[in-house]
Parts: sequence; C-alpha cells; structure tokens
Amino acid sequence: MLTPEVPMSHSVEGEPSAAGRRGVPLTTAVYSAAEWDLLTTLPGRVLVAAAAPAPGRTERGVMASLAGLDAVAAGRASDSDLVRAVVATIYARHDGTPQPPERLTDLVDLLAACRAASRVLRRRADPADSAAYRQWVQSVAGRVCRAVPGAGAGRVDPPASPADRRLLDRLGAALDLG
Repeated sequence: MLTPEVPMSHSVEGEPSAAGRRGVPLTTAVYSAAEWDLLTTLPGRVLVAAAAPAPGRTERGVMASLAGLDAVAAGRASDSDLVRAVVATIYARHDGTPQPPERLTDLVDLLAACRAASRVLRRRADPADSAAYRQWVQSVAGRVCRAVPGAGAGRVDPPASPADRRLLDRLGAALDLG
C-alpha cells in the first residue's frame, strides 16, 4: 500500500521539471520502521565508510565527501520511486541526531547492513526498484573512491588503489550486485 504522492515543487539543475515528472510516492508503508531506517541510513553509512582512511586506500578529502553527497543527491533524478523516496526522507530529516561513529565506519557492520537491506528489498520491493536502490548505494561509494584529491569539482578517475577496488567489490557482493 502506497501513501499519497508528494508533488515536487521545483526541479534541480539537470532534472526534469516538476510538471514533466510525477511526484515521489512515499513507499514507507511497505516497510517497517526498522527496515525504512536501514534503507534511508545505508547511503550515508556507505559514504562515510568509503571516505574513511584505511590501510592501502587513497587519502580522502573534502572533494571525496562532496562527490559522495552529490551521488546521494543524484538519487532525486532516479527513475525508481523507491530511490526518490529514500532521498526525500534523507533530506527531510531534521532531528540532527548523529549516528555513533563506530556504526558509521565499521566495515563488517556496514556489509551486514548491505546484506540485510538486500534481503528486505527481495521481500518487499519491486525488482526494478530493488536493483535501482542497490546500484545507487554502490554508486555512492564508487563516486567517493574515484574522486581525485585536489582536483576540480566533478573530476573523477578510476579507483586509485587495489584497496578501493576491494571495498567496491565487497559492497557489490553484499548488495547482491554479483
């Protein structure tokens, strides 16, 4: 059961105008509160994990974090109702309650959360929405890992280290993108 659609009041640069696309249906009724929390916090957790310093990985900077935030925001233009609803929820949060750092950056916990999200999506989401969400979440990490430190805005290159590639591969496997 879907709740009423929320009309978009304006378009973001590069997106179709509000008149030219349908609003974002709020799909939260399909998911339990815990499931929706998992789906809406996972992109941020992936961004933080990809931007965190780790042995063998390229030093991250502000540009990498901005690339990740841009990748999250790009979900607003997704063809997937689920991805757009998740992004809308992320942007609508105003409680300012930070997550504990260990929850944000612990890779084992993050991979377990990715597997749990994949299971939830298999049970509850349309297959196309499920695939779009999982690919979008991995694209967040990909954009962070490919950001070139010190480069101009928007410049991205292939991952600079084998450790970055391993991180992306592990996320892809946990998200069942095989």
